[in-house]
Amino acid sequence: MIRLVPNQAAQIQRSEQVTFTFDGMPVEGHSGESLVSALLRAGHLSLRHAPNDNAPRGAFCCMGLCQECAVMIHGQNVEACRTDVTAGLVVGRV
Repeated sequence: MIRLVPNQAAQIQRSEQVTFTFDGMPVEGHSGESLVSALLRAGHLSLRHAPNDNAPRGAFCCMGLCQECAVMIHGQNVEACRTDVTAGLVVGRV
């Protein structure tokens, strides 16, 4: 017999919700969560395009090993999975 676990979603305490931009579009995220999590939740599956064939690329390992989630912040390429969401962050595609 399967033991059903009660829904405990209401007990999850999230940090404050903040707004940042991705390619000029406002995106909601929670302060301190990974940027890649907020972007994926907002429906942004393609974060950059491959240099050789221009194919869409997105999150793959989500732990900083593959660099597939590279985005541009303050003129620098950074990994979205290793970057925290902060209010007013301006993010763009590489």
